Amino acid sequence: MIRRASAIVLILAMIMPLAGCWSRKELNQLAIAVGAGIDKKGDHYRLSIQVVDPGEVASKNGGANRAAATLFTAEAETVFEAARKMSRVAPRKIYFSHLRMFVIDEILAKEGIGPVLDFLSRDHEFRTDFYIVVTRDSTAEDVLKIMTPLEDIPANKLYFSLESSEKNWSPSLTVTLDELIQDMTLKGKQPVLTGLKITGDKKVGKTKRNIENIETYSKLQYSGLAVFKADKLIGWLNDTQSKGYNYIRGLVQSSVGHVPCENGGGNVVTEIIRTKTDMKGLIQKGQPLIKISVYIEGNVAEVSCSDLDLNKESSIFEIEKRDEESIKGFMLSAIKKTQEDFKVDTFGFGEAIRRTHPAFWKTIKEDWEERYFPELPVHITVDFKIRRLGTVNNSFLKDMEE
Repeated sequence: MIRRASAIVLILAMIMPLAGCWSRKELNQLAIAVGAGIDKKGDHYRLSIQVVDPGEVASKNGGANRAAATLFTAEAETVFEAARKMSRVAPRKIYFSHLRMFVIDEILAKEGIGPVLDFLSRDHEFRTDFYIVVTRDSTAEDVLKIMTPLEDIPANKLYFSLESSEKNWSPSLTVTLDELIQDMTLKGKQPVLTGLKITGDKKVGKTKRNIENIETYSKLQYSGLAVFKADKLIGWLNDTQSKGYNYIRGLVQSSVGHVPCENGGGNVVTEIIRTKTDMKGLIQKGQPLIKISVYIEGNVAEVSCSDLDLNKESSIFEIEKRDEESIKGFMLSAIKKTQEDFKVDTFGFGEAIRRTHPAFWKTIKEDWEERYFPELPVHITVDFKIRRLGTVNNSFLKDMEE
């Protein structure tokens, strides 16, 4: 009996690895999607899929002189039907597991992106690590048609550019599917997405002429943050307010800012190298209150002030104080815009109250955005420290003046 049981276990152990191949798909039977976009055309969804041309990407000699990616589109009453309907024009089954960017049309975003997100989260082929952005003044289809320099595949350009902008400039934000859905379902936090627009000549941007010269005719550029209430787009933060939002959320990794010279005629430019944000939800006299403390370290990156002596400790202190006021202004501008114009908590202030005072939060959460958030006091302190002055102290411009 023991031998028989051992034989059965051995047979099962040998068979189980083979079962993993039952649903395999050969690469030469698939079209690898790297970018996708969704527009609303009347009552229909228009789905656009940017697919890699593997022969052109692999070729060292330019292959057949084709673009490195091609675009397929289809319309239907639902997103899933549009995806399947695309089989009428695509020579291979479109495979979504390597998707990097998903672009949502601004018009559709205003109507509501819930049905689109349900499709993305439900379909087993979609992973959740791709980035989602919203178009500004253009369709998702047009965005995916723009030819881009340096990166042959436009979706890759969008992916790397968004990551670089978030890390080095900070008005932009990478948001994945899971993060977006989580923000939509929280009571004390509303979602935001990075905006994407086309600059220059859109018609030429869709042709190969766009990448044949040093200066491109049309570019894809990230611009501001889209503010949502649940699944509907309700407005935009500009670049300054978007940077303020990221400081509040503790998302600034590196950035650049400047303050004018004390006597005018130039600027002191500082490079932000490190930030830390602490947000606390408090209750004061029965009312909610938010305190935000931001610690920032930076280096002097550029000086065009002829009368500034960086050898003096007082000069460094003055630059730090003016940088503190400048960054605090970014943050207050973002808060004012959302409190007065949008009346939605994109910062997670309600979530901060919930964490520190869960019992109190239960009593106010249903009226949070209508009653409490628009009048919520937010106290901000910024502590800016300059760590390095660069390879020189005073600028040679000072010597020229003398």
